[in-house]
Amino acid sequence: MHLFASLSGLLGLISALAFLPPAVAQDRTTEEGEAQITDPNVECSPYTYPPVAQAENQFPPTWTVATILPDDTAAQSRYNSIQGHIPDISPKGTQPQSLSGDFSGFSYPSDDPDCWWTFDHCHDPKTPGIPIDITTVPEPGTLGYGFDDGPNCSHNIFYDFLQSQDQTATMFYIGSNVMNFPLEAQRALADGHQVCAHTWSHRYMTALTNEQAFAEFYYSETSLEMIKLVIGVTPTCWRPPYGDVDDRIRAIAQAMGLRTIIWQYDSSDWLGNATETDANYQALIDAATSGTFDDVGTIFLTHEITNFTMSEAISWYGNLTSAFKHLVPVGVALNITNPYVEDGYTLPTFAQYVNGTHVGSIVGSVNGTTSDTSATVSTASHTATTTSSTPTTGTNAAHILPINSVGWLVITASLVGGILSA
Repeated sequence: MHLFASLSGLLGLISALAFLPPAVAQDRTTEEGEAQITDPNVECSPYTYPPVAQAENQFPPTWTVATILPDDTAAQSRYNSIQGHIPDISPKGTQPQSLSGDFSGFSYPSDDPDCWWTFDHCHDPKTPGIPIDITTVPEPGTLGYGFDDGPNCSHNIFYDFLQSQDQTATMFYIGSNVMNFPLEAQRALADGHQVCAHTWSHRYMTALTNEQAFAEFYYSETSLEMIKLVIGVTPTCWRPPYGDVDDRIRAIAQAMGLRTIIWQYDSSDWLGNATETDANYQALIDAATSGTFDDVGTIFLTHEITNFTMSEAISWYGNLTSAFKHLVPVGVALNITNPYVEDGYTLPTFAQYVNGTHVGSIVGSVNGTTSDTSATVSTASHTATTTSSTPTTGTNAAHILPINSVGWLVITASLVGGILSA
């Protein structure tokens, strides 16, 4: 690893140490209580969140390709209302192998008529009326900062670090993860991050039928569905898993009120290869310091999927802040001050952010409970005083994103077929 990156990472981890709480009984009933837990063994153990438990039968099984549930008349009506907006483009490949990105045997024209990103990174739709994908940000010297595949059940120390740096980001949340770890999902809103959708089950979207693609959006983010149920807001942005999108999927997303966000540079951190990930971070920094982004900023793909990816983000944070003028959520870089369907939840403008206002407002929040949702969200600081600056070992020990153990989430990823990667 680059020496400066190592030193920055060490300083970041030392900073994160300041947020380790003493060993106390854990509160797993509220977002603020859950945010105090820094032992991954505790963070990632299952718990019951009543609003989700009571609505469980209204959602597809987690980590399965979503379809409209029987007797879900609201979903069927919504789907019927958008069918006229969907281009006549067939799904790519053959299921089930295409669901995981195996398009072998699929014949596709070389002129890319569907603007299929997986084919040639096309991001300027060829179907009229569909907005271009967001791959850069207009502000010079700016990095659109964000993380895919959350909420990671063990992300508290990482989010504590971001909070210690007064840094917010765009979090692309998977519906199945939100269902499994709802209090972790609520923390994003409480900390002032922007939340975008990352589908229900994280499959290659162009492989899905129209109805499946609709359901992947519908059950992950819209109406009274998972992100809305848990966090209390309906996102207006999404990122396709693996970047896999074409004009058919873009049209469905647009009909659902979602703007497509891709990326320009890729960390490949999800592979878990430190040499490759560090090289990709360094390439981005080299581009920034050489003036590549002097006119237009960029977006970098990173993840909160494992302890490794979060540790890398901490390690390279100082280098990024030195190389770029500004690190901001994508929505802030685009001056999107109303990032959700619901009123009262705002992001600062870019000018406000760079002048020190890094968190927007949650109008109507009283004592940590949003008045129009079942989600309990605290806007208070999650910092806590630690009794020791040295992590220990054992069942109740505090852990600082141990790189020598990828932790429980990697086991989860393998159990669901290793489908998380972008």
